Amino acid sequence: MTMTSRRVFLKTATLATAATVLSARSWGQVIGANGDVRVAVVGLNGRGRNHLTSLRALTGVRIVAICDVDRAVLEKTAAELAKDGIMPEKFTDVRTLLASPAIDAITVATPNHWHSLMGIWACQAGKDVYVEKPVSHTIWEGRQLAAAAVKYNRVVQAGVQIRSGEGLQEAVHWVQAGNLGKITAARGFCYKRRKSIGKTTGPQPVPATVNYDLWLGPAKEEPPHRARFHYDWHWFNAYGNGDVGNQGIHQMDVARWFLGEPGLPRHSLSIGGRLGYTDDGETPNTQVVIHDYATAPLIFEVRGLPAKADPNEGQPGVPGADAAGALAASMDKYRGVNIGNVIDCEGGSVVTGSYFSATAHDRDGKVVREFKGEDRHMQNFIDVVRSRQTAKQYGPIEQAHVSSALGHLGGISHALGRATPAGKTRERIKGDAALTEATGRMLEHLAANNVNPDLTPVVLGATLTIDPASEHFTGEGAAAANALLKRDYRAPYIVPSLA
Repeated sequence: MTMTSRRVFLKTATLATAATVLSARSWGQVIGANGDVRVAVVGLNGRGRNHLTSLRALTGVRIVAICDVDRAVLEKTAAELAKDGIMPEKFTDVRTLLASPAIDAITVATPNHWHSLMGIWACQAGKDVYVEKPVSHTIWEGRQLAAAAVKYNRVVQAGVQIRSGEGLQEAVHWVQAGNLGKITAARGFCYKRRKSIGKTTGPQPVPATVNYDLWLGPAKEEPPHRARFHYDWHWFNAYGNGDVGNQGIHQMDVARWFLGEPGLPRHSLSIGGRLGYTDDGETPNTQVVIHDYATAPLIFEVRGLPAKADPNEGQPGVPGADAAGALAASMDKYRGVNIGNVIDCEGGSVVTGSYFSATAHDRDGKVVREFKGEDRHMQNFIDVVRSRQTAKQYGPIEQAHVSSALGHLGGISHALGRATPAGKTRERIKGDAALTEATGRMLEHLAANNVNPDLTPVVLGATLTIDPASEHFTGEGAAAANALLKRDYRAPYIVPSLA
């Protein structure tokens, strides 16, 4: 982007912000009674397709624009929508899209490293925003997005859709009312099959249909080092956050919700690594992260390997394979859960085996109550866009920022850790019963996959001491940890300092 075109964009965004904030005072009448909410979807693979499906099911909503940096994906999506008579305007550059006065709100389903910046730009341009999880790539930029929502008076809804289900809302209130006594541990699980993404011999070509400058955005300019361009960015630190930040935000958000903890923990620690195969990926496929909260510990576990060794493990699989069918059946379960939560209490537990239902058990395992609900998240976003009553949001950006940060804490602890033999790891953590138990199960899981944690040691992460008020680290190792709170940004894709 030239300096001239950037000035034009910023001027346009400022004018749009002023106009939209002014008109927002009467949106309860204008949009709510007489007009549709005009929405643009940015990022059309994966979750973006889910956004389109959800939006199309809502009354009073028009999909007026779509945007993707891959022309092939953009044209394919446009052709699919055209079959149903939906003819949105097409964009490859989100900045041009945001300058359009014909758009009220955008949904963001891009790679993680774009989430905060795109959300902030949308707020500055006077648009409301639905942004996928994690809402940030680093802790600092998540705080800037939360600040932007306040500064520019925008609705910013995060894709933490589990919060929208009546059943889980009821379960949280029921537990917090003391029906099972005090919480003793809030656990989350992502036992989700992640096969090797393969090992390339060097930099790979960018697909001809991709505008790579726009794809990189805030990230450092370098060629891709992965065979599959789309999706596998999740496993690279420059763009993704591994499953602790991909799937993990959902389960850690639920666990923190049950705990009733509003901010970051006092301490965090990660133990794990990328184990069982050697490939281009960087993020752990096996991990235990513990967050020390005053109420009770929050423990989250990642397992990408199956319950027992796969003879074809070293071969590249289907990247991003989901948890359905045979793949889910191949995974470990913790008290019946492979992706979900177990909230342990003095008088029993609550188990969530799906996003929108939960079951409460007494100490003998007897079912004492069931909770059921459904996904109302995108509808809630549109409802709040109309009403401007942000207190009624199911996925407010402040809550999603904190839960996204829990994944980032796990990543920072891992990045600052070192490979440590199993015996020494056990010795270091023996004073923490919950962490020792979870780590012991993880080591047994690795052994079942023919991984010897003494010959291939797991990474014992740095113990992080956190000041929740400032969202900074203190104590030993604070300087190194604080250096990872944000990244270096590539001009002109710079996240502004707003908080």
